[in-house]
Amino acid sequence: MVQRGEAPTGTPFTLESPAMSTFESHRAGRAAIVVVLVLLVAGLAAGGYYLWPRFESDAPQVRLTPDSDVMGLGTLEIAVSDAGRGLKSLAITLSTGGTEASIAAEQYATPVGEKKFSVPLAKVKGIKEGPATLRVVARDASLSNFFKGNETAWQKSLTIDLTPPVVELIADDRYVNFGGVGALVYRTSADTARSGVRIGKHFFPGFPGQIKDKADHHFVLFAHPYDTPQDARAVLVATDKAGNTRELPLVYELKNVNYRKSSIAITDNFLQAKVVPLVADAAARQGSPKDVFVAVNERLRKDNEEKITAVTTKASPSMLWKGAFIQLSNSKVEANFADHRTYTYNGEVISTSYHLGYDLSVTKRYPVEAANSGSVAFVGDLGIYGNTVILDHGLGLFTLYSHLSSFEVKVGETVQQRQVVGKTGETGLAAGDHLHYGVYLNGIAVLPVEWWDPKWITDNIAPKLEGRGSEEIAVSQQPSRAAVRKRRK
Repeated sequence: MVQRGEAPTGTPFTLESPAMSTFESHRAGRAAIVVVLVLLVAGLAAGGYYLWPRFESDAPQVRLTPDSDVMGLGTLEIAVSDAGRGLKSLAITLSTGGTEASIAAEQYATPVGEKKFSVPLAKVKGIKEGPATLRVVARDASLSNFFKGNETAWQKSLTIDLTPPVVELIADDRYVNFGGVGALVYRTSADTARSGVRIGKHFFPGFPGQIKDKADHHFVLFAHPYDTPQDARAVLVATDKAGNTRELPLVYELKNVNYRKSSIAITDNFLQAKVVPLVADAAARQGSPKDVFVAVNERLRKDNEEKITAVTTKASPSMLWKGAFIQLSNSKVEANFADHRTYTYNGEVISTSYHLGYDLSVTKRYPVEAANSGSVAFVGDLGIYGNTVILDHGLGLFTLYSHLSSFEVKVGETVQQRQVVGKTGETGLAAGDHLHYGVYLNGIAVLPVEWWDPKWITDNIAPKLEGRGSEEIAVSQQPSRAAVRKRRK
């Protein structure tokens, strides 16, 4: 019971009973317990939040490059990674012919996220051809599995093949024009996965099944490109599934072709009428005449040529053309292939480029004929080239028709020689109505005039497709005695 009264000063006061004091004491005790429990739970939660990631259960991952069932003399790339606490240890072994070779055995005091190993199989001690097993055992720094961490025990069954494929040259070319094309026939062993001709940075794939009555023979068209040094030499290459490569140097005489150099003065009228409209960025159009021209002649040209390369490296695996190609009827050559052009503005050199085709002129809006039979690979606007059609003639060979005013074909359509594909125009960077005609081989611009020459086709292409070898072709091309006597007279 509580009694009330007043203090001498008149201030109210309260008298508490012993029972009430005990009640308040118990309540305070319970509150303290609650606080302790809350703090304990919070501590456990914080500890769990801190410790839980250390108990992650994601095991290490193994990546093999190349990821193949057959391995050869090339380099094997093995990457072992752990996205959680990191790697603590790993061991890599390769077993062949009853012998186990250790490739790596490492412990990490400080866990690492990834380890990569480049393994030249030819240098692995005791390696033998035949069945093999590659094993990787990796453990991470996680606290899971009773603090032992997560373990990955990975293995792959392989076949070790250390023998390069066989390649035999059947028919070659004794002469190749600088910037022009050569043709080869060759045979490879059955284990070959990829073959063709490599020169400099360029590769030209070979195609099987093109030679008459010779199913195991390959035919390849290759170029000695205009942008490749004259002293560079082509190599016939065959690579098997295991990555083993056999190379056979090609011997031919490179016939020099004199490509012209020219200087072109850029006028303000040409800049405003033809160059500025090709600049996609409106702000860039406000730059100096030099900046605007460079943006088109170099950067846009590069983008356009990359598009051409992308189209002309997706070849039909069979021959779609027949005989010599044709020049646009009644046309005159106004500019040649691989001309090196220097552009000036007010007497200052502002840019350069190569002209990768022929400029052919007749009359305005003249019907443009397909140079040979093929399939339409591209139709559309192509920047500096304007409206363009690209035809696929098979085996890596393409023809390009640019600056058109209109189209007469669609992508995927089959066309015949002399079929109209469009009409000449002055779209793109053309200064006047004409046709820009180009020939491409597996993405590389090549000398067009060879393909207009029936004798060049007869001497260099036709005999090889008929299955004749180099010696037989050479004999057939020797002049007859009657012809020699006639020349002597």
